Amino acid sequence: MTTRLYATNMGYTFFDRDLSWLTFNGRILQLALQSDVPLLERINFMAIFSSNLDEFYRVRMPVLQAIDRLGKLTTTSSAVDDPLAVAQTLIVEQQQAFGKGINKVIADLKENNIHLLINQPPPATLVNQLNDYFFAQVMAFLRPFNLSTKKKFFPQNNELYFLITLGGEVEKVVVLNIPPDLPRFYKAADGDKTYILFLDDIIRYNLDKLFRSDAVTGCYTFKITRDAELDLKDEYPGDLSEQIAEQLQKRDLGIATRFLHQPGIPENILQMVCESWSIAPSSLVKGGNYHNLKDLFTFPLSLPALKYDSWTTIYNRLNADESIFDQIERKDLLINTPYQSYDTILRFFNAAALDETVEEIYITLYRVAKDSRIVNALVNAASAGKKVTVLIELKARFDEANNIKWATRLKAAGAEIIYSATALKVHAKVSLVKRRVNGRSKYYGLLSTGNFNENTAAFYTDHILMTANKAILREVELLFMFLRKREKPKSPELIKFEHLLVAQFGLQQRFFELIDREIAHAEKGLPAAITIKLNNLEEAKLISKLYDASNAGIKVSLIVRSICRLMPGVKGLSENITIKRIVDRNLEHGRVFIFGNNGQPQVYMGSADWMNRNIYRRIEVCFPVYDEQIKQEVMDIINIQLADNVQAVTLNERIENIPIEITQPKVQSQRGVYQYLSNKA
Repeated sequence: MTTRLYATNMGYTFFDRDLSWLTFNGRILQLALQSDVPLLERINFMAIFSSNLDEFYRVRMPVLQAIDRLGKLTTTSSAVDDPLAVAQTLIVEQQQAFGKGINKVIADLKENNIHLLINQPPPATLVNQLNDYFFAQVMAFLRPFNLSTKKKFFPQNNELYFLITLGGEVEKVVVLNIPPDLPRFYKAADGDKTYILFLDDIIRYNLDKLFRSDAVTGCYTFKITRDAELDLKDEYPGDLSEQIAEQLQKRDLGIATRFLHQPGIPENILQMVCESWSIAPSSLVKGGNYHNLKDLFTFPLSLPALKYDSWTTIYNRLNADESIFDQIERKDLLINTPYQSYDTILRFFNAAALDETVEEIYITLYRVAKDSRIVNALVNAASAGKKVTVLIELKARFDEANNIKWATRLKAAGAEIIYSATALKVHAKVSLVKRRVNGRSKYYGLLSTGNFNENTAAFYTDHILMTANKAILREVELLFMFLRKREKPKSPELIKFEHLLVAQFGLQQRFFELIDREIAHAEKGLPAAITIKLNNLEEAKLISKLYDASNAGIKVSLIVRSICRLMPGVKGLSENITIKRIVDRNLEHGRVFIFGNNGQPQVYMGSADWMNRNIYRRIEVCFPVYDEQIKQEVMDIINIQLADNVQAVTLNERIENIPIEITQPKVQSQRGVYQYLSNKA
């Protein structure tokens, strides 16, 4: 019997959300195994795959386990056969492929005279050097804990440990940490050879020096992954940052969703630790000897010959002798990261902080760089007496602590800090600057598909529109006035947005109307087309509307990077819908919506994926592109991506990544977009 990987709801068919995401991670793994990808880039893709899988266990596995425990399925996966078991089987298959990939990487490194030592002792010529490192640097961070004592031991979330058995008159079981404060890899030269060792092995080979009184009879690595959900109260009278700070301390004490361990742990010891640490049998996962391979991000090697060729950043040459605001006032600007320099965005905020005509600055912050120059500019502006209003989303998962830090600093500088309502995240990426010039108030703004984060801008493909369109920016100002109230809108009609599409204020309904207009054009025999690029496509009603468009004969072209519940190419359902998934050197992150409109295309960009959380539980902003040159540029970029036959794949009815037959000309869209923008520059 074939396992069903899709569900039926409202008469339509949908892929399972979590299985779809796992196939996206599988696509990343494919690149990690692909021989034509430069060696160090393959190692980087392995780190991304491992990091993603960790997050899946922290965020999604608790949901699948809860469904399994309840013995009933949610509406979104009602026809999927045992999604937890299918997900676990898929993960095991991917992990096995990952292991083969590691072996290939080791062999390829060796060809370059680089020896990554896995499951083998170091050469004798390095033993003294490694011993010195162990005694001088490593021992200070080691904390052995004897489990036979009456004290309780609690393994920290996602940290690495050894489970060690010691022989003697009475067998002991000891837990020993693998310190996260030290580099995971140690690099040493020996003649013309370079050796790279895991910190784990440096400790493992010195255990006899740590436990001199007892013989080490067994040593097994493990880590525990815990549920990442925060328990926030809908009505909280105090400072939200205090509540989140308190919950962050509790999050690492959450339910264990995975006990990942090296094979071979004696059954009685495994049972003992599971009972002691409240680990369910369903959470046991056998892995290799090395965990937390997301640490491959820090692999201590940088050889240009083993990496992607470098691309020179494209600079937007604005006039240095003229205010950036005056230049935006003459013409809208579009910055496409990471191809074009983010310096223009930094200049915008620096100018806002120092320009004497600037009176007010408004911004939404979701994920902030740890060393954010943007927030430093805002601090300077507030310190100088300008009115600075910052909506900082403290509930941005895994960025809560960093956002609290910046919120505290901004508040101390005199900025007004707005936190979102507990049950409603603000995911919009907008900023507004107001100047007073010759007694008149002027508006300037940034509307983006990605976060105001100069670090991620170096490898996320996003679009930032810089505009002085007062009609659009007055609606941005209206949004900030509402956000200041810290409440969920009682009705989508509360604010009438004419230009912006704002989640909670009719964004979904407006997309329905845009699709219905295309359907009406098609029924009249007029040109009709829909092209959409998203990170994730999940929400059933919007997907159903795309199915309706397909059944009306409209060509629907989709680029969906990760989660995709829409099943393409099914007769009578989606035969006019094609989906591409692009994974390459940069992370595809922009959201773009193009509606043919009888030959007069309308283009929107914004922060909103079509997921339940974006549509129903967040404030999102999508914005129109009115400038005809910029509109054409956006459509040109999307057309290059639709033509990709190198890095793009399609999805089949098993949610598998199917390579596209490469024909001439070969199109690798990220390289093509870079060349397109370079030529324009």
